[in-house]
Amino acid sequence: MELNVLNIQGKETGKKVELNSLIYGIEPNDHAIYLDVKQYLANQRQGTHKSKERAEISKSTRKIKRQKGTGGARAGSLKSPVFIGGGRVFGPRPRNYEFKLNKKVKLLARKSALTYKAKDNGIIILEDFNLEAPKTKEFITIQKNLKINDKKSLFVIAEGNKNIYLSSRNLQGVKVVNASDLTTYDILNASSVVILESSLDKIEGVFNN
Repeated sequence: MELNVLNIQGKETGKKVELNSLIYGIEPNDHAIYLDVKQYLANQRQGTHKSKERAEISKSTRKIKRQKGTGGARAGSLKSPVFIGGGRVFGPRPRNYEFKLNKKVKLLARKSALTYKAKDNGIIILEDFNLEAPKTKEFITIQKNLKINDKKSLFVIAEGNKNIYLSSRNLQGVKVVNASDLTTYDILNASSVVILESSLDKIEGVFNN
């Protein structure tokens, strides 16, 4: 697939790039995408949830009422889950939600996600640019020029750029990532994936390992 390279004014520069069919034109694997997104979301969970069970409740251990003759069930402790303020039965405990996923599966998932974006015309190749200082207003102007200011967008840069990152940090629906940190979730979560020209080689280097 061949795409025109745009500048930050949203106009064609006259340059064209050929997207690598081994990355942007494979047979998508939906199950690999599912597993990779599932792992990504699982890794975001803190797993610090906790509720007190019967043995952890601090209450009097006196017998509440006599054993027989009340007409109701026996009750020997206020810690019982049937009483308000009692312990919870099988409550949540701190745990780690992370699970292992093979590198080849993750790589296949990311290639599949990029392939879907390419088929949906959701990839924009942008000429390399730099901001002299962190300016959110300038970044918004670039979005408007590319006609993606009302959509979720993912900007892929070759390496860390503090000014670009700080300029986009306060904008809702915008994320800037390094090419080496590209994830399946980020690709699919964005309506438009804006790839800086210098990032293409970086992506190929990472995805062809």
